Amino acid sequence: MVDEIVNRIANSNLKTINLEDFYPKGERTVIDIKIWLFHELILKEADFRTHVSNHDWSQYQNQYIALTCSSDAIIPSWAFMLITTYLSPFAKKIVIGNLKELETSIFQEIITNLTIDEFIDKPIIIKGCAHKPIPETAYIQLIEKLQPIAKTIMFGEACSTVPLFKRKK
Repeated sequence: MVDEIVNRIANSNLKTINLEDFYPKGERTVIDIKIWLFHELILKEADFRTHVSNHDWSQYQNQYIALTCSSDAIIPSWAFMLITTYLSPFAKKIVIGNLKELETSIFQEIITNLTIDEFIDKPIIIKGCAHKPIPETAYIQLIEKLQPIAKTIMFGEACSTVPLFKRKK
């Protein structure tokens, strides 16, 4: 008689979480405001307001936006705030910074709102090797959220994990 092959991982109470599963759809766009500056260096309020008010903001519908200025200009806070008043009816999320900072902000919100009840007192594997741009900070935030409730936390795949945390008995 042949012994039946049993998948012990599938039968365990091991929980796997893959941040890639939470990656939200939507185009990521950087808006560089230097083009609206005089000589790409000086913000003239009247000219800036004209450029901002004449821009077609509807093109950013359902996009994630990173506002930046790639020149060495000194940009007052109100300039980014003004742009946001035009963008917010269209964009899913707006940050000041680059695409990496945008992804970090997106995932901070995702992890903050993540329901973790199914992970209470369970061994957890956090999957790595994502094909989407998951910020490293997201993994840190996930550990902070799961550690108080998890039995153990490991990183990797079920066949080869790196142990990270084990609750003391």
